[in-house]
Amino acid sequence: MAFPLPPPMRLALDLAAAASDAGEVPVGAVIARSGGVVATSANAMRTDSDPTAHAEIVAIRRAAAALGTSRLDDCDLWVTLEPCAMCAGAIALARIARLYYAAEDPKGGAVAHGPRLFGQPTCHHRPEIYAGIGAAEAAGQLRAFFATRRD
Repeated sequence: MAFPLPPPMRLALDLAAAASDAGEVPVGAVIARSGGVVATSANAMRTDSDPTAHAEIVAIRRAAAALGTSRLDDCDLWVTLEPCAMCAGAIALARIARLYYAAEDPKGGAVAHGPRLFGQPTCHHRPEIYAGIGAAEAAGQLRAFFATRRD
């Protein structure tokens, strides 16, 4: 029996689908606090001509602006792909309380793969981590997106 996805992950997956339609790598992110959405984003690197415009980074910037603080220590980040090293670093610096991600990224991920940033002794904040929520759908979005670019 399949269980419905938590609303923030459903929203992140919908944002990822919209990013794909816009020609961006399909990654969506939602920052929530106390059950309410604080900020949302999708990858915008091509749209904004900004290599740092990953969904997580843009969502963190928006949440910090909305809340008027650089410390998001009472917030959760829901994202459709395992964060890269840049995004994991930003998550630590923002003091995100909990990280929920869908698909693993063996090539570019930095949470369960690669540098495993949150396990490094130089990382001063480690969020609670929950992986695999919505993984099949997120991985399917990514496979479909890149399949059209390889033909």
